[in-house]
Amino acid sequence: MVDCVFCKIVNGTNPTAIIYQDEELIAFPDLHPQAQTHILIIPKKHVRSLNEIDDGQLIFKMIKAAKQIAKDTGIYDKGYRLVINTGKEGGQVIQHFHLHLLGGTRLKG
Repeated sequence: MVDCVFCKIVNGTNPTAIIYQDEELIAFPDLHPQAQTHILIIPKKHVRSLNEIDDGQLIFKMIKAAKQIAKDTGIYDKGYRLVINTGKEGGQVIQHFHLHLLGGTRLKG
């Protein structure tokens, strides 16, 4: 999508620090972190939300990447949270499917 901020990150027109990247995924720090470590993991292909995913392989690959990033950032053994917000009422702000990896501090709730 031309006006999707995450698609602009994928195609390089909106540069950011890349934490992780492979053929299908890219990960980068959240601009508004909710924890000491707050990284977004997104598919390079535009998918609007979890509701558009029928194949669990993409989600599995995103979780596998999150585990690797957690190891690389030193939060793997301490603990971390994975969050998927879906739709406006579910808290999804950017309409491009993404997984939040949060950690580095004790998380409540």
